[in-house]
Amino acid sequence: MNYDDLIYDWNLQGGPELPRGRAYLLDDETLRDGLQSPSVKDPSIEDKIEILHLMEELGIDSVNLGLPGAGPRARADIERLAREIVQSRLRIRPNCAVRTHEDDIRPLGEVCQKVGLAIEAATFLGSSPIRRYAEDWSVDFLLRTTEKAVTYARSLGLPVMYVTEDTIRCDPETVKKLYTTAIGCGAEAVVLCDTVGHANPGGVRRLVRFVLEEVVKPSRQRIRVDWHGHRDRDLAVANSLAAYEAGADQVHGCALALGERVGNTPMDLMLVNLKLAGVIDRDLSRLRDYCVKVAQATGVTIPHNYPVLGSDAFRTATGVHAAAVIKAYKKNDAKLANTVYSGVPSHYFGLDQIIEIGPMSGKSNVIYWLEKRGVSPTEEVVERILRAAKQSDRLLTEDEILALCGTAARTGSR
Repeated sequence: MNYDDLIYDWNLQGGPELPRGRAYLLDDETLRDGLQSPSVKDPSIEDKIEILHLMEELGIDSVNLGLPGAGPRARADIERLAREIVQSRLRIRPNCAVRTHEDDIRPLGEVCQKVGLAIEAATFLGSSPIRRYAEDWSVDFLLRTTEKAVTYARSLGLPVMYVTEDTIRCDPETVKKLYTTAIGCGAEAVVLCDTVGHANPGGVRRLVRFVLEEVVKPSRQRIRVDWHGHRDRDLAVANSLAAYEAGADQVHGCALALGERVGNTPMDLMLVNLKLAGVIDRDLSRLRDYCVKVAQATGVTIPHNYPVLGSDAFRTATGVHAAAVIKAYKKNDAKLANTVYSGVPSHYFGLDQIIEIGPMSGKSNVIYWLEKRGVSPTEEVVERILRAAKQSDRLLTEDEILALCGTAARTGSR
């Protein structure tokens, strides 16, 4: 069965258009920006190494190992993670966030020398007029700082990713001057940032296209263009897809949208959307393992209603929904069951549809639930369970349902 014939896809008429045949790179910031969330704990180095390997398994292209300027522990963890990449021969490319200051850049150069690994220096600097006003910075000061930092990083042999904070609220003239200066000093990538979650997709497209046309194209160099977005308006995924559509090469994100304030673009949902758009073809069956590990290591809870990875993502107790899924299962078609009432097929991520029993359930829920566990769905058992469900204000637990099965059996044997 070709399921494309069963779904009329209005998405083909609009929305982000992601052409096939080009790379859609992803940079994972979980171990840097993700750990800047006020509510997380800094994972142990053992947990960080396990998370690094899960990133590798998911085919994530690059990883931010941390912020050397954060202190001795951060620098030690960066060095250990870099050694793990070398020793395990991982393909994932490393980078580190550094302020445009020699005191941040120098320690990164020392790690690279010790480990024998090129680590991209993500040199970041504020750019927007509101930030310049608050800091009493002039554009000339930013240009001098950019030139000094990028030149110094290149003198240490570091590849440079030049990052302007709050790019989405920066005037075009300053954007052009800063990136042109950085590229002239040897930066091989530029990162456009929505540091405070201000952007919408239209703004992202205009900014990316401006940088490509006014900076990258005139430079006559091969410059990677990255997008780094936050989710204060909950537009991070849409904005990141818009950045790709406009020509950005790489998008940054964090597992479970961790990060400053309400967080960054969720890396997991970028993988989901790129998979569903048909522009990446990789095994994402360990996506849940990656998110669960990050949640455990950082001390956060995955919300029940979190897309794909939340406990309710592929779980229903509603009669109408469950009936359609059950009918699909009865056709011996798991793919149909995973798609008929879900826009995200659960089998892509090693997950299954789950049918529960609650106050909005019908008989089909109860019969399916019992048959799934090898319990005979007699009319008496089904009615007893359904009656209890209708009187409940929540889903029945497995123990409660099994107890009702036992009661019904004993009653019927008298």
